[in-house]
Amino acid sequence: MTEIDARLREDVHHLGTLLGQTIQAHLGADFLERIERIRLGAKQGRKQDSAAHEELLAALQDLPDNQLLPVCRAFNQFLNLANIAEQHHRIRRRLADEPLAFEMRCVSELLSRLQAEGFSSERIMQQINTLDIELVLTAHPTEVTRRTLIQKYDAIAEALARSDHDDLTDAEREAVRQDLARLISEAWHTDEIRHHRPTPVDEAKWGFAVIEHSLWQALPQFLRRFDADTFAATGEHLQLRAAPVRIASWMGGDRDGNPNVTAPVTREVLLLGRWMAADLYLRDIDALANDLSMHAATDALRALAGDAAEPYRAVLKQLKARLLATREWAKAALSEEVAPDAVVLQSLEELRDPLEACYQSLVDLGMRRIAHGPLLDTLRRVNAFGLGLVKLDIRQDAARHAAVFSELTQYLDLGDYAHWDEQARCDFLLQELHSRRPLLPGAWQPSAEVAEVLATCRVVASQPQLMLGSYVISMASHPSDVLAVKLLLKETGVQWPMRVAPLFETLADLDHAADAIDRLLSLQDYRALVGDEQEVMIGYSDSAKDAGTLAAGWAQYRAQEALVKVCQQHGVHLRLFHGRGGTVGRGGAPAHMAILSQPPGSVQGQLRVTEQGEMIRFKFGLPGIAIQSLQLYASAVLEASLLPPPAPEPAWRELMQRLADRSVTVYRGVVREEPQFVEYFRQATPEQELARLPLGSRPAKRRSQGGIETLRAIPWIFAWTQTRLMLPAWLGAGQALQEALDAGEDAMLQEMMARWPFFLARIEMLEMVLSKADAGISRFYEQRLASPELWPLGEKLRAALEQATQVILELRGTQVLLAHNPSLGESVAVRNPYTDPLHLLQAELMARTRAQGESIDPDLERALLVTVAGIAAGMRNTG
Repeated sequence: MTEIDARLREDVHHLGTLLGQTIQAHLGADFLERIERIRLGAKQGRKQDSAAHEELLAALQDLPDNQLLPVCRAFNQFLNLANIAEQHHRIRRRLADEPLAFEMRCVSELLSRLQAEGFSSERIMQQINTLDIELVLTAHPTEVTRRTLIQKYDAIAEALARSDHDDLTDAEREAVRQDLARLISEAWHTDEIRHHRPTPVDEAKWGFAVIEHSLWQALPQFLRRFDADTFAATGEHLQLRAAPVRIASWMGGDRDGNPNVTAPVTREVLLLGRWMAADLYLRDIDALANDLSMHAATDALRALAGDAAEPYRAVLKQLKARLLATREWAKAALSEEVAPDAVVLQSLEELRDPLEACYQSLVDLGMRRIAHGPLLDTLRRVNAFGLGLVKLDIRQDAARHAAVFSELTQYLDLGDYAHWDEQARCDFLLQELHSRRPLLPGAWQPSAEVAEVLATCRVVASQPQLMLGSYVISMASHPSDVLAVKLLLKETGVQWPMRVAPLFETLADLDHAADAIDRLLSLQDYRALVGDEQEVMIGYSDSAKDAGTLAAGWAQYRAQEALVKVCQQHGVHLRLFHGRGGTVGRGGAPAHMAILSQPPGSVQGQLRVTEQGEMIRFKFGLPGIAIQSLQLYASAVLEASLLPPPAPEPAWRELMQRLADRSVTVYRGVVREEPQFVEYFRQATPEQELARLPLGSRPAKRRSQGGIETLRAIPWIFAWTQTRLMLPAWLGAGQALQEALDAGEDAMLQEMMARWPFFLARIEMLEMVLSKADAGISRFYEQRLASPELWPLGEKLRAALEQATQVILELRGTQVLLAHNPSLGESVAVRNPYTDPLHLLQAELMARTRAQGESIDPDLERALLVTVAGIAAGMRNTG
């Protein structure tokens, strides 16, 4: 074990000891001893000690109802503390002889490699200055931890950082220990589970808090490091207005299947963003006014400052007055409709120009060091966060837009839009798009659903352009889906060209995405409206749920290739938007690997991608972690743009297609065609219980009635993750790969792994998810909860899991999973003694609560929900 691993284990042990002391103080030594016996029993059970395992089961099943909740809480809290220690470990102070982490050297190493490949400094800087990475924070219900606990966990991480010095005095070290003990005690005495489902506004506030407490500091620090690496390699600095990374959001704008996101909610979230942005900038301006006391200034700055003795402070004072007015207006507008007066900031230039004037004056007068201090940090925040912290996307289902025109055309006696063919729809929409007369009659009183769509568009119309991102159309499949939104925006008063992005989600829609975009771009009247850029969103979650991850991944790859080709033929810049989830089953993957495995030509200096649920906290929740994540994104997008991966050989494509076809047949053969499958899913997983968990503002189903097809991708993945079968992430892939090996394709598969980043990424993601799967735990859920007639199906699924594991081991040439990534293997292993009891307790609690029917003991239900949160913490992802 290396010294650095020892430091992590020491932190985990230290936090666990403090938690134990808290538990003992609250519940007594006997209870703590019982917890320790359960933990040791789980640890021995992992060593194939069947007697220890049986003893553990007996101990858990004998727990009286009143002890189930505190036992669950104890293991849940330990797993959260282990996560904190691991996150801190990633960003802790390095030892003198310790190499720099890859996340912190990836940019500088890439720049050296680019120069070795013959790229000139000019070409490298041209690409860097135009990098366009937009991270879209989404409120998918996968963040199980309450915001109040997250704040306490962040404070624990800060205390760990304070202790990470060799020169602390005994008194200083004891002070840190006392702080940690207090914070852990506060966390223990805080309810882990929300009693009420968060509203969309609550979710948006959570997203704003991530920016305030982490990204606000991290982004300019990342850019300082990025600029330093760039200057060291090329002798040039980033351009002043370069914004390699920007932040957008779906929180409060994503209304697809969520009736709780309404036009008033969207308006409130936009105003909250304006209020918080103004408040954060005011803190910056106050600090800058304190710093910039210089009297020497250029004529240009003095023209803004007047005859003030301290011109920089005078200019900042004017800006402060406008920010104060903006904040007060936003606050007032939250309560009632208040029009902004001329003092309220309405454009990025009004915020940026005074700051740039100060910067330029300092540079021109030889005070570059001062200009490149906090003032430059603030300018970079302005470029990244704008006037509203995030650009808000709007998302709505294509059917809701069609319903507007169906009602409208019937009201106008034009027939029923819903029954028109595609050509008739496009002709009508294009004609109205170019018409100068209004289409919406003043006396028309549409249905509530149609009125809501129109009200949302009117909220968009009431905002400055820089507050909004893209309008995303779920379940899009035809050009008319895009034209319908364009017309709705025009008719509701949107004066600027909002990006409209069709989202292709299912396997069939992905296969036909390029054809739909080709037909759209072939409409000359459409090109006149949108110019030379088209955004397209690729769906990962629903396509994986529809077809399995292997077939979905290949469909996404081919769709991107075809879209790149179509847009090149039309002379249009393609902006791809990747709708990835946190888990492999929903398109998740380590960002660096995922970007570098995209098709050649699909990145081109630009990336737009969703960051979902708990992954936002794991990747951006602490400033140090956020800096590392931003480094990985920037280096990967730069590399994929200048050194794109090779296009796959025809033989690789042919084999990949056969693998995908076979895997989807196997996947659907189980999920859609196995008659017992739905019943098995309902009985052997906590799918029913998850619907009661107040995670996000969105319902678990798109429709209240129906089977698997109506279930959202998130609870679908979440349920299988909780039981450790992880089925959606590997089902179909193992059998398809095994059959390829049996057919003598092993040499070809090895060649694809060695030379095709896309295929290697698929294999590595499969290996990672299989390392988290556990057949024994899955079997325990089944035997405790499912009817015996369903058990043979469970054995069949576990046999498929074992087949997938063996084929990955054979392809990787190892005896154990994650042999190539021992740190991840260690991360999973160190959590197992704490997650195993939670799995067993969860199954026991599910059995007890299901037996109670409708009259569930609230303490037992709370204990069950704590196990869900704890397992999610142990697995490091949920849905």
